[in-house]
Amino acid sequence: QVHLLESGGGSVQAGGSMRLSCAAPEYTIGNNCMAWFRQVPGKEREGVAAHGNGGAIYADSVEGRFTISKDYAANILYLEMNSLKPEDSATYYCAARPMLWCGGGWAEAGQYNYWGKGTRITVSS
Repeated sequence: QVHLLESGGGSVQAGGSMRLSCAAPEYTIGNNCMAWFRQVPGKEREGVAAHGNGGAIYADSVEGRFTISKDYAANILYLEMNSLKPEDSATYYCAARPMLWCGGGWAEAGQYNYWGKGTRITVSS
């Protein structure tokens, strides 16, 4: 059983920054495609960023503001979020896909095998 454990959510004002972490005690993130998704009630889960052997990929809505990275030694996935906007408010999920490359389908939730339980972020205006 693979467990992905997100942390770092909370409340922040618009323009602020926040960092999310995803720990994976039983899973080696370094050799696999890892991603962050987000979801608001009533909407589908949206791919935010992914990181595989080809490097980082971002959704247009967060390009230039968010940075996804891996700490290979600690086996932790991060999402650094800057210039946060109210529309970034959502529950953020860490996801894992046992492939080296994330590929063109990186933003499709159905492509991922493992999920965390999510961490909530609220950005106030």
